[in-house]
Amino acid sequence: MTSHDPLLQPFRLKHLTLRNRVVSTSHEPAYAEDGMPKDRYRLYHREKAVGGVGLTMIGGSAVVSPDSPPAFGNLLLYRDDIVPWLQRLADDVHEAGAAVMCQVTHLGRRTSNFTGDWLPLVYPSPLREPAHRSFPKVAETWDLDRIVADYAAAAQRCRAAGLDGIELQSYGHLFDAFHSPATNRREDELGGSLEARTAFPRRVVQAVRAAVGPDFVVGLRMSMDEDSADGLGRAEALVALEQYVGDGIDFLSVIRGTIETDATLARVIPSMGTPSAPFLDFTGEVRRAVRVPVMHASRISDVATARYAVREGLVDLVGMTRPQMADPHLVAKVAAGEEDRIRPCVGANYCLDAIYQSGDAKCVHNAATGREQTLLHIQPLAARRRRAVVVGAGPAGLEAARVLGERGHEVVLMEAADHPGGQVRLASASARRRDLIGIVDWRVSEAKHHGVDLRYGTWADAATVLAEEPDVVVVATGGLPNPTFGGEGEHLVLDTWDVMSGAVHPQGRVLVYDDHGAEPALDAAELLAVRGAEVELVTPERMLAPDVGSMNSPAYLRAFAEHDVTLTLARRLVGVRRDGGGLVARLGSDYTDLVVERRVDHVVVEHGTLPNDELYHELVPLSSNGGAVDHPALLAVRPQPVAGAHGSFQLFRIGDAVTSRNIHAAVYDALRLCSAV
Repeated sequence: MTSHDPLLQPFRLKHLTLRNRVVSTSHEPAYAEDGMPKDRYRLYHREKAVGGVGLTMIGGSAVVSPDSPPAFGNLLLYRDDIVPWLQRLADDVHEAGAAVMCQVTHLGRRTSNFTGDWLPLVYPSPLREPAHRSFPKVAETWDLDRIVADYAAAAQRCRAAGLDGIELQSYGHLFDAFHSPATNRREDELGGSLEARTAFPRRVVQAVRAAVGPDFVVGLRMSMDEDSADGLGRAEALVALEQYVGDGIDFLSVIRGTIETDATLARVIPSMGTPSAPFLDFTGEVRRAVRVPVMHASRISDVATARYAVREGLVDLVGMTRPQMADPHLVAKVAAGEEDRIRPCVGANYCLDAIYQSGDAKCVHNAATGREQTLLHIQPLAARRRRAVVVGAGPAGLEAARVLGERGHEVVLMEAADHPGGQVRLASASARRRDLIGIVDWRVSEAKHHGVDLRYGTWADAATVLAEEPDVVVVATGGLPNPTFGGEGEHLVLDTWDVMSGAVHPQGRVLVYDDHGAEPALDAAELLAVRGAEVELVTPERMLAPDVGSMNSPAYLRAFAEHDVTLTLARRLVGVRRDGGGLVARLGSDYTDLVVERRVDHVVVEHGTLPNDELYHELVPLSSNGGAVDHPALLAVRPQPVAGAHGSFQLFRIGDAVTSRNIHAAVYDALRLCSAV
């Protein structure tokens, strides 16, 4: 049956027919091994092809030269041995019905002098990039000659591998650094007028087109307005683009803004708490002004917005990249009439921050993404139906119940509160981060779909659990605040749960002490500041919240600047005492014996959680495995061995009931354990 859904309509891009209008745009998940797109990389993109995407684009910033060393796991397109790996990936994607292209670039200054082969970075002008902190040398003629040749050779490798096309990157890298007046300060023949500034980029396009021939797709992902006082504006960008199209560009992927700082990058790739599709109208204006097909991706997080973008002619192809990290089967669910079952992208941007925090991209609530070698996105029915009891309806417990239900087991979930969510509900109390509740809502909906018996307002003790005669018990009771700081006066302080839950409403002067380094203290400080408190955020670290990455920290820093929050680094809370109607907080330091004091009305401490594990320990002696986890089986996603002569059920605990961690860890615990039950 022919679909009338705009998203599902085929699209002809040059000689290439895409089966629908949905694209996973170029991005780098840092899944490469030795700079090659080996099995992990291949299976990640294959999953999206199986899930129905029309075009998946690999190699977010795949590099063409050794003096463009990887900054975040980039593919090495300057090596001939990448061709067979690209070919295998292309074959898999094609077999699943999708097209595949690769983004090609020279990073310029957007990397480090102190990695790879330690070659000096090159750039049009000696301007340091704040984000990657490197000072580049001014590119000489011989540099540009070899880089043009490197672009052409990289494009040839992509064609030889059977890819359907490539995309040249033109925002924040070397290519666009020449045509932007903000970064091209040259006084030779390559600087000054737009014609002079576009000379090098045009050489690249011309060389690439000559290298791959006329029947290979070559696109350009370009900032069509750098949105800065001295940057490339839309008028000049359109003139430059017209030149590039004349030189051989076949499509445009629209970007607005720049990426040289954390703040500007966060505007180009917006997180939760920002408007949906902020540059979509701008993209529509660009599309009406150009003569090549246009695609765009920037916080187009839901199907309704994507459908609108295509239906109203704002784009020819719509990028849903982060949404397909959350659910690589998004398109297939649309085609099947199951939009309501799509796992939502909540805009947490953990996918990006995790690259720098832990080495590779991770969806905050889809632990199978990037782990397709061992974990399935769709669970098969188990060989034998078992009765399972899950205790706790935070992200870990809900994921366990969902997966066990999808596996066909008979599942009861017990939650003491009258609603699900656990700590996610606390975090979503922040107006800016309210979309996090989607992590909970989707799991509740899926659990119901799979027949899970959800029992809220149910206090689970050992007798309650045993009354269900379970084969498997999963304790996901989470943690409780641990507002300790190791000094006198701990009984005088509040914790961040007090603030986020609304149990208390501190006013006046509030000192928030963060000895955790993640989002909770920042959430509390922001909420207090917005409500009018005079907030000082203190940390013993040498930097603010080291576990909050560059995609999420700008929103906090903006709020702190707007509400005049004082930030104090390298100070450790060592004591709190009463003084009249207020408190005195004593702040020491790891670097000096000097102690300073702050007179405040309230002290709020964030120090993670301690496991709420009373039920677990009550059940341990009654279980067949004593709560033990076979790690080799867990890591291989094999069933946990049934051991012991006593006990009728296996017992496991997951998430913060084990130790204080984050949402992704909780979900991952549940998925890899329960996928094998």
